[in-house]
Amino acid sequence: MLDIKYIRENQNIVRKAISDKGEEAELDKILELDEKHRKLLYQFEKKREYQNAVSKKIGEMKKAGKDAHDLINDMKGVASEVKELNSRISEIEQNLNKLLLTIPNIIHEDVPIGKTEDDNKLIREWGEKPEFDFEIKDHLELAENLQLLDFDRAAKITGSGFVSYTDRGAQLERALLNFMLDYHIKNYGYTEISPPYVVNRNTMTGTGQLPKLESDMYNIEEEDYFLIPTAEVPLTNLYSEEILYEDKLPTKLIANTPCFRREAGSYGKKTRGLIRMHQFNKVELVQLVKPEDSAEVLLEILSQAEAILRELGLHYRISMLCSGDLSFAAHKCYDIEVWAPGMGKYLEVSSCSNFLDFQARRANIRFRSNKDNQVHFVHTLNGSGLATPRTMIAILESFQVQSGGINLPESLKKYFRLNSLMPQS
Repeated sequence: MLDIKYIRENQNIVRKAISDKGEEAELDKILELDEKHRKLLYQFEKKREYQNAVSKKIGEMKKAGKDAHDLINDMKGVASEVKELNSRISEIEQNLNKLLLTIPNIIHEDVPIGKTEDDNKLIREWGEKPEFDFEIKDHLELAENLQLLDFDRAAKITGSGFVSYTDRGAQLERALLNFMLDYHIKNYGYTEISPPYVVNRNTMTGTGQLPKLESDMYNIEEEDYFLIPTAEVPLTNLYSEEILYEDKLPTKLIANTPCFRREAGSYGKKTRGLIRMHQFNKVELVQLVKPEDSAEVLLEILSQAEAILRELGLHYRISMLCSGDLSFAAHKCYDIEVWAPGMGKYLEVSSCSNFLDFQARRANIRFRSNKDNQVHFVHTLNGSGLATPRTMIAILESFQVQSGGINLPESLKKYFRLNSLMPQS
């Protein structure tokens, strides 16, 4: 959420962010309500000031034995006016806050203006695309031959867009998750959290999934709970409605959770296999930091996420998202895309975002400064470190051998009981 004062004083910037992100928001209505709110608040404060002054006078008159009957009667009318003003202010505040939730975050000046992923800006690449002297397979054919995945039985017990990892497939994913968790905790000092996978409406609103993306979320109607679309949601909101000490910043959290999303969409050749799932596992990195540090921390999280791909020896590229591809809540975002040779395309495995104080204002996460002892909003950032399905796609396709087996990356071997995956007779 943007500060109403910022919106009031930077209308052109906010209006441009709404347009460049392709969002719809009633900015003029917000400004109109804000003006009404300030006028009524001024009247309310003046009435309260008058009410307090007269009440003090009444007390003095009674103490002096004087008749204050007329003033007391006048105050009944003033009290009624104060009550009416307070009611009107509360109503406007509710409407204003509801509309403020529809305003997207502002965009960093470096973000390219564009509408689709085709307008994203390539930042850099790492490694070389693997070369093969045999006809290669895609991950689905490899996984089926190696009996790593079972889509049919998953569809039977749930529906399309779900998968069951089987035997060595389940062990491989667990090995990958443990490797990523250990790497980030040991090398970067993250604190591991195992959060609830079900959260309430306030929590989803705090990180910006609601109200905009409600149709993409899995809702449990009776309690009005939601299955988490990413660990970003519970991790960031762990500190909602709290004031942290500056010495606790940066707060660095990591979690491995399933992610639930209705957005899987249509299925076909471009989305076959593990490409787009309703449920998938992901290691998430979240940091709460001082405002002056967030720009640097974004690059830090980006380097931490890409370190996993380097350790795995996978070719990847990094792009800065354009305005139209940027999420509602993000100020600036980098995508990491790993190369999948069997599919002949790059696949997004991580998005690393800086939200400034946008989420912190919605969730009311603040810190007390050592310098001035004042309370300020933190800045929040997150990044996938990484999502397993597409990372597994890249591993299977990049390290396949002619027999249809997989030679595993060195970094995974100590987490997995085998050095390779070979077809079983």
